[in-house]
Amino acid sequence: MGPVQWEILPHPAHSPDLAPSDFHLFGPLKRHLGGIAFETEDGLISELRNWFDNLDVDFFRVSINSLLSRWQKCIDLHGDYVEK
Repeated sequence: MGPVQWEILPHPAHSPDLAPSDFHLFGPLKRHLGGIAFETEDGLISELRNWFDNLDVDFFRVSINSLLSRWQKCIDLHGDYVEK
């Protein structure tokens, strides 16, 4: 399997409500890693790779669909803050 290719999506600065990594990725990742103590950086990297490799495609589909909805709300509010 080759390296994962990522497309970087633009979003307004200082808008964590519109950044997919902030509202959809980091919460579940933080919960997954919570309470685990890593003795080495390699151990952490291995666990991160394992977590990402085992994510279901629906995890990303939900994120993208939610992002589209949030971006539309931002457009409708002329760039104002978007709440859930």
